[in-house]
Amino acid sequence: MSDTFMPIAPRPSPVKNSGLVPWIRRNLFADWRSTIVTLFVLGLLAWVLPGFIRWVLIDAVMRADSEACQAARGVGACWGVVAEKYRIILFGRYPFDEQWRPLVATSLMMGGLVLSCVRFFWKPWLALMWVGILALFFILMGGGVFGLSNVRTDLWGGLPLTVMLATLSIFFAFPLAVVVALGRRGRLPAIRTACIIYIELIRGVPLISVLFMASFMFPLFMPQGVTLDVLVRVIAGITLFAAAYMAEIIRGGLQAIPKGQLEAADTLGLTYWQTQRKIVLPQALAMVVPSIMNTFISLFKDTSLVTIVSLYELTGALALALNADVNWRPFKLEAYLFITLIYFTVCFAMSRYSLWVEKQLSASKAR
Repeated sequence: MSDTFMPIAPRPSPVKNSGLVPWIRRNLFADWRSTIVTLFVLGLLAWVLPGFIRWVLIDAVMRADSEACQAARGVGACWGVVAEKYRIILFGRYPFDEQWRPLVATSLMMGGLVLSCVRFFWKPWLALMWVGILALFFILMGGGVFGLSNVRTDLWGGLPLTVMLATLSIFFAFPLAVVVALGRRGRLPAIRTACIIYIELIRGVPLISVLFMASFMFPLFMPQGVTLDVLVRVIAGITLFAAAYMAEIIRGGLQAIPKGQLEAADTLGLTYWQTQRKIVLPQALAMVVPSIMNTFISLFKDTSLVTIVSLYELTGALALALNADVNWRPFKLEAYLFITLIYFTVCFAMSRYSLWVEKQLSASKAR
């Protein structure tokens, strides 16, 4: 008898456990409870979907004809309101003949966000790229140079304003939140107390109050003759608000780091900032990726509150487009569904990217 070990070739599973059918069986018909719920949901969809499809597509009015939309009220949707008012909804009060500028500026910023999510572009020059993107964005939107007409910031609106407010607030809020979270867990009583007061004060008031104070009360504390643009004040208010909530999320991740790792870092002679940068923060941030992304998504949606200070972002521009037009005012539902699709697309993309980051971090830990 030979003593040579002969490995047995792997045999396929007797039951297929991958593919569409196993997924349906596992997630929708795993037991009698899930089967009942699945059948109920399918029956509800079978009852609702035909009428919804007729309203959305079959009996809908697609052309910008207010009389045809009036005739189809209660029968089909009026997507003509989007065809008629989409430029005001997307660009707000920005001068009509110059709306190519916010279109190009928004495309640049959205392209930069997409590239920033790709691992290949995670290089030191990414920061320089963003400097260039932001410079081009404000040059295109504001004008006053290169032969572009000057456009006041209070005329900026629609999707460009929403994307810009969310992007800059996220960029500024994240590093501020990291510093505040470290300060709250620091050993210096004065810094720790200041961070606690800031977090609890901001978290104790709604964002509307913060925006109101930033827009109307903050100028009262400025020196005589010194003014800040309302857009700068709004960005500062949203940034401070988001950073306070994000700091508590990051603090939760910091508390989850075992003390033994900090003691080991002290034993190796690492300084405080070396310990935080190389050991603590990478692990803490990886633990709270879902919560941080949830804050980013909420921040993107909360930009709709800037209408309180007369900045007409996406939802404010919609109201601006329809409230003054009696012919199209009855079709707000279709217009809101249009911007709902925009919000959903952006937020869904952010949530999918968060899942991808989590998988990458899990793979790194496995290695």
